[in-house]
Amino acid sequence: MTAETFAAEPAATRTPPRPGMVWIEGGDFRMGSDRHYAEEAPARRVSVDGFWIDAEPVTNRRFAEFVDATGWTTFAELPPDPNDYPGALPEMLRAASLVFTPTKGPVDLRACFSWWSFQAGADWRHPTGPDSSIDGLDDHPVVHVAWRDVEAYAAWAGLDLPTEAEWEFAAKGGLDEAEFAWGDELEPEGRHMANVWQGRFPWENLALDGFVRTSPVGSYPPNGYGLHDMIGNVWEWTKDWWSATRPVAADKPCCGARNPRGGREEDSYDPAQPLIRIPRKVLKGGSHLCAPSYCRRYRPAARHAEPIDTSTSHVGFRCVQRA
Repeated sequence: MTAETFAAEPAATRTPPRPGMVWIEGGDFRMGSDRHYAEEAPARRVSVDGFWIDAEPVTNRRFAEFVDATGWTTFAELPPDPNDYPGALPEMLRAASLVFTPTKGPVDLRACFSWWSFQAGADWRHPTGPDSSIDGLDDHPVVHVAWRDVEAYAAWAGLDLPTEAEWEFAAKGGLDEAEFAWGDELEPEGRHMANVWQGRFPWENLALDGFVRTSPVGSYPPNGYGLHDMIGNVWEWTKDWWSATRPVAADKPCCGARNPRGGREEDSYDPAQPLIRIPRKVLKGGSHLCAPSYCRRYRPAARHAEPIDTSTSHVGFRCVQRA
């Protein structure tokens, strides 16, 4: 089928490339926000072409199928190469991943390593440390996956990772000007719409929505496109390199960019770590650790930088296929 005949085919008759994918027709929308964090600005009109996207984040069950079929070893299960981390302490050069642990009381919210620890033996099969398991968590999103892991999964599945623009367009669910993926209130009429933190972060998790950490995919209402967990539960990898501000096409002041992409790889490095040159990708969607008192990134426009060598207990992904 050519691109032209595909575009002409009614969406209802299109066959998903894999079960559980939803066709997004594409169109123009307002990307970004001028009302929150500086890295979300400037808000501007852009457009994306149509694409298929997973209705839910990739689960432990689906990731296990990939590992069983390929024998893949995730980044968190491999000891780091000392040459990539000059000056690193020996205890950091172990197979490990970042795990969130609540503090015992209020702490300085600028000191993130008060609640993050680099735990040897933490990986996708052991989400909270070496003594944990994913028994009973088959339908939870897979976590502790670094960029090389999600790329490998997507290649195995014959899919790709979404661009930041594709992801944000899909997350909005057709509500172009709304603050959240479901409207302008975080909890309309007291209803929990996403798995985010309730209480005082990072020590008081009231779990009013019933979940302390990740939740089974599909536990919350879908957005207008039938997509679950675009907001909260886990952050999701996108294909774009991080940039502190998002470029605007200066040569097209009259109209928005089509299928815009992020910054350049060489500009994505963390300026706070000049000796460790690890490029960063854009994460989207927020997670179960996003709290009104700390991280208001449970919105489609929100974004965060993630080094490609980093895996954590609150980052997962979903895939797309373009027409």
